[in-house]
Amino acid sequence: MADLSTRIGALTLKNPIMPASGTFSEELAEVFDLDCIGAHVTKTITREKRSGNPVPRVCEVNGAMLNSIGIPSKGAEWFVKNTIPFYAAYEAPLVISISANTADDFARFAEEVSVLGVAAIEVNISCPNLEDHGKAFAMRPGSTEDVIRKIRSATYLPIWAKLSPNTGEVVDVALAAEAAGADALVTANTMLAMAIDSRSGEIKLGNVMGGLSGPALKPITLRMTYQCAKAVAIPVIGCGGISSVDDVIEYLMAGARAVQVGTATFISPNTMPRLVAELEATLAVRGLASLDALIGSARLADETITLAEYA
Repeated sequence: MADLSTRIGALTLKNPIMPASGTFSEELAEVFDLDCIGAHVTKTITREKRSGNPVPRVCEVNGAMLNSIGIPSKGAEWFVKNTIPFYAAYEAPLVISISANTADDFARFAEEVSVLGVAAIEVNISCPNLEDHGKAFAMRPGSTEDVIRKIRSATYLPIWAKLSPNTGEVVDVALAAEAAGADALVTANTMLAMAIDSRSGEIKLGNVMGGLSGPALKPITLRMTYQCAKAVAIPVIGCGGISSVDDVIEYLMAGARAVQVGTATFISPNTMPRLVAELEATLAVRGLASLDALIGSARLADETITLAEYA
């Protein structure tokens, strides 16, 4: 039997499959054994209560989905009292995803949720930064380093920095997050997009723009994963358009040590346990004892040209 375990910093996961934040909830325990996946990643929460964006919040586009949920949240206190205890019954580590408007707010929030039962904090630095005219922290290296450094000083827990595909400086942002103390990177959040009904002229989302996810996003976040894995020494977790075992393997070959599954779970709630089983079967067919032979194994067709020349 192939060994699917993988290490993300100080954490050892039994396999590399986990949910993307916003696509996983306690109700899935009625569908499959939540301990069959590598980790549990919660929906992003905020310190304050939030009602979210106006409807419609979701629409389908060719090869993808658009969402503009707006991070509705019951607040930190409710989350600590209700959500964290639910996951205490499971062995898989609990990773909580948090969002805040300023770097200082991020730090205070990270300190508040650094409680027993939480294995790591995924910081959604792809969200707007009120101190920089609403631009996402992860758009620039400077704002990334500032927010991660402040979070690092506020918590003893591992920090996973969730990056944005809406930047042309992804490698510099990744290096800034690493330098400031991030323990892992998640590549990446959704891409800013919009959709219009060509007959009525109506914009399809109530908040005009939203995040693009699903298969159409995969080539972009796969590229980001490859670039970041080449640039940093900390683990990279690939996220974007994963629905098949081939998708998982591509991310591993690009250098990811684990992956997050999002939109595919909405289509089929059993996607993650299916991917775990298919990954194990695929390694067996290929005669591989562990994931190590796959991670970072992508190569050019012309082996006389080194990958470093294209990094």
